[in-house]
Amino acid sequence: MRLLNLFATLILLCVLNGCSVSKQISKQANTILLKDSSISTGHIGICIYEPATNKYWYNYDATHYFIPASNTKLFTLYAGMKYLGDSLVGLRYNNSTSINNIIPTGDPTFLHPDFRIQPVFDFLQKNIKTIAWSKRFINSIWQADALGSGWSWNDYNDDYMAERSPFPIYGNVIDFKLNQDSFYIDPFQGTNNMISYPALYKNKIYQNGYEVPKRNFYLKRSISENRFYLKQSTSNFSRQTIPFVTNGIYTAAYILNDLLYEFEYNRNIKEDSVNRLTAQQEHRDYLSTLKPKVNSDSVRNVLLVDMVRGSLSDYVDLTKYKIIHSQPSDSLFKPMMHRSDNFFAEQTLLMASNEHLGYMNDEKIIDTVLKTDLKDVPQRPKWVDGSGLSRYNLFTPKSFVYILNKMQNEFGLARMKNILATGGEGTLANYFKKDAGFIYAKTGTLSNNCALSGYLITNKGKLLIFSILANNYITGATPIRRAAERFLEGIREKY
Repeated sequence: MRLLNLFATLILLCVLNGCSVSKQISKQANTILLKDSSISTGHIGICIYEPATNKYWYNYDATHYFIPASNTKLFTLYAGMKYLGDSLVGLRYNNSTSINNIIPTGDPTFLHPDFRIQPVFDFLQKNIKTIAWSKRFINSIWQADALGSGWSWNDYNDDYMAERSPFPIYGNVIDFKLNQDSFYIDPFQGTNNMISYPALYKNKIYQNGYEVPKRNFYLKRSISENRFYLKQSTSNFSRQTIPFVTNGIYTAAYILNDLLYEFEYNRNIKEDSVNRLTAQQEHRDYLSTLKPKVNSDSVRNVLLVDMVRGSLSDYVDLTKYKIIHSQPSDSLFKPMMHRSDNFFAEQTLLMASNEHLGYMNDEKIIDTVLKTDLKDVPQRPKWVDGSGLSRYNLFTPKSFVYILNKMQNEFGLARMKNILATGGEGTLANYFKKDAGFIYAKTGTLSNNCALSGYLITNKGKLLIFSILANNYITGATPIRRAAERFLEGIREKY
């Protein structure tokens, strides 16, 4: 009887302690977050969970839906980690004949400046004379749009909204840089002193009647084609990164073709005078075939056959294609999460679709993942893109706690800690500096929407998973982030 009473007392103490923790966190949340003047004008949802005991320490509107901004990338990260393996598939090719028929995979690391080693480009350089594109197969695997559902259309000129495509190149952006103190356009030659990367767009800059006073301008791309116009500005131009119009695979093929033939030309002219003459003639012949397209300011009507040597092959069984791996998967996931790279996230979701379903379709892979691997997610989200740029996305704090718990169970906490930013890093560069190594999280920011979800290790060594989503406030994001920082630091120090 005494043993039974002791057991009951212990249970009662545990219950009271749990209630006490919940009440203490509730009081802290009420003081720091709920009554904060920056937050109280809008809405907030909070969820604190301890996986070791399977207990929720605190919930406040945790089952309500919020616009999560870049916290959406946590669900995209799961899809990437689940379906892309340890190394990214950079290219598929079939060389059963004398032609290397290549199939793109949506890999965003191709010729991206973040990745110095480029196995796919090395392969293309070595096989330039036998490369062919299977247009029929490319059209069958690319089942997505360049821009995501619900994206702000007038952000198209900003570097964070690069278009999605089946064969990304250079991050699907053009980097413009001025190499002198002032800008000029030669009215007779049509040339200028701008440097662009890739190089073939430097002469697609137009004044449009605007006289440039030294460097007081910025560049604005035409919404539908790769033409760039000078716009007056109060600040000096030095450098600008602008997404290019992808036109499916056509712009990438156009850029790649220029690069490969330039490489072939430069390689041949170094060997001997005979090869030099041959290479020069081949290069002139090549340029003459592309000249009408180059001068048209658009590559919409360029046929893929114009971009290759050799004939196009028809559809063949994908299982017969060989694979070139490009980069370790985590080398993509880490910058995707640390700097909240929208382009990497969008292409990660499309690559996951390609590897799992056999084609690139963000809507279909989202539906598939939610019906299978994530079928038990609490409050099924409205998930529409890979990056969180869309305001159509709707998630609950509990759903982010769920996905973070699932990822640390399936992939290990050590790997998650390597992928997510900690205090003083990435998008947390100005936050949680004294908590570096104790918090690993993903931020999310759209105007009037702020999110933070991740892992928190307390002073007593307890692992907590949290999610804080705030919407419809009228201040900037900084006051919200500072309040969330104080709230989480208080929990870490006390427990």
